[in-house]
Amino acid sequence: MSTRVIILAAGKGTRMRSRTPKILHPIGGKPMVHYALDAARQAGDPLPVLVIGHQAEAIRAEVGEQAEYVEQLEQNGTGHAVMQAQALLAGKAGQVLVSNADLPLLTGESLAALVEAHAQSKATITLLTLIQKNARGFGRIHRIEGKPVAIIEEAEATPEQLLIGELNVGTYCFDAEWLWSALPQLKPSAKKGEYYLTDLLAIAVSQGKPIHTVELQDATEAIGINTREHLAEAEFALRQRINRHWMLAGVTIQDPLTTYIEPGVTIGQDTTILPNTMLLAGTQIGEDCTIGPNTSIHHSRVGNHCQIQAAVVEHAIIENHVDIGPFAHLRKGAELGDGVHMGNFGEIKNSRLAAGVKMGHFSYIGDATIGKDVNIGAGTITANYDGKNKNPTVIEDGVFIGSDTMLVAPLHIGKGARTGAGAVVTKDVPANTVVAGVPARAIRKLEGSD
Repeated sequence: MSTRVIILAAGKGTRMRSRTPKILHPIGGKPMVHYALDAARQAGDPLPVLVIGHQAEAIRAEVGEQAEYVEQLEQNGTGHAVMQAQALLAGKAGQVLVSNADLPLLTGESLAALVEAHAQSKATITLLTLIQKNARGFGRIHRIEGKPVAIIEEAEATPEQLLIGELNVGTYCFDAEWLWSALPQLKPSAKKGEYYLTDLLAIAVSQGKPIHTVELQDATEAIGINTREHLAEAEFALRQRINRHWMLAGVTIQDPLTTYIEPGVTIGQDTTILPNTMLLAGTQIGEDCTIGPNTSIHHSRVGNHCQIQAAVVEHAIIENHVDIGPFAHLRKGAELGDGVHMGNFGEIKNSRLAAGVKMGHFSYIGDATIGKDVNIGAGTITANYDGKNKNPTVIEDGVFIGSDTMLVAPLHIGKGARTGAGAVVTKDVPANTVVAGVPARAIRKLEGSD
């Protein structure tokens, strides 16, 4: 039986107090609407229907072709929102799953389980429920002789009904044909004048239709976002979920409370993550590494047996047995080959350091290609910008760059050459040649050279 998913995303989210639509606020590095879309796809709908309204164009721009769209021009309740999808979906699926875009931690596994339970039970409506003391604004499940007969919205509940501990998460699976026939029977609520999707339960009961419930086991999946406080709560729960996953997969996280790992990161076995470390989306960490403390890695690839301490790494490639830091910065386009050492207070941008390079502290390398086993002394700088263009520096294998050398690009340093401490190199240096001074001049050829 085919399933279509409707995701409700038309609300104004006024309690966020933001110019940004609520569902575009990020959790774990990406707008929360994407979590709802991912879960819907896992539940069996490759192109879920997004009901949008407030700031619709901003949401379309973010989501693009990952969803079909219907608009709820006036926000008259959840029942009214689902009505907007009827023309698009009627007759196209056997069952319809309805969820909310502001439940970013609700997993695809939970939605798939709801769909499966609905199909197995042959119910007209299957509800996702939660038993906990903190109601979080959810409606209450009213049962008679154990059978669910109504959902009572919190705003409409009596003091006695507010004591009910079984909550409606706001996620449902419906028999599609029945849903489209029942929606016109909804009546506006007495207090708010809105059409509640929850009233469908009472309609189904009055018709003698079977109702089924599935209890959500992980309460954090039901964290709905209405305020910035909720946003932080969901962020914390997501971080715990991700950290737990990696610890069970063989990664040591010394202090999970100060470790932030976004979805989409991969980490190899027996790697250790030290406190105050952030691994952001798109990052791949190999095996047997030590990352941190106080390290941020963003959209980068790190090989095996690497040590990165108190560093910022952005859009970089780091191969095996590399050690970096403390207080190092790898910027976009940095590539470090096997066995590279990068000392403290160094910076590399758009440069390739081949295997075995040793880069001392307080150095800047930009727009450079550096060969194998090069020594870069402390305080070395590639002067790569002339005010208009970024110019390249090429340093061949086995070169020794003395401390405090200024390399004024464009520049080519030949194989086996050496620069004296404090040299300002403005012209190409032949292979196996020693240069020194300001500006640097050749002072001798090295023994064994031609």
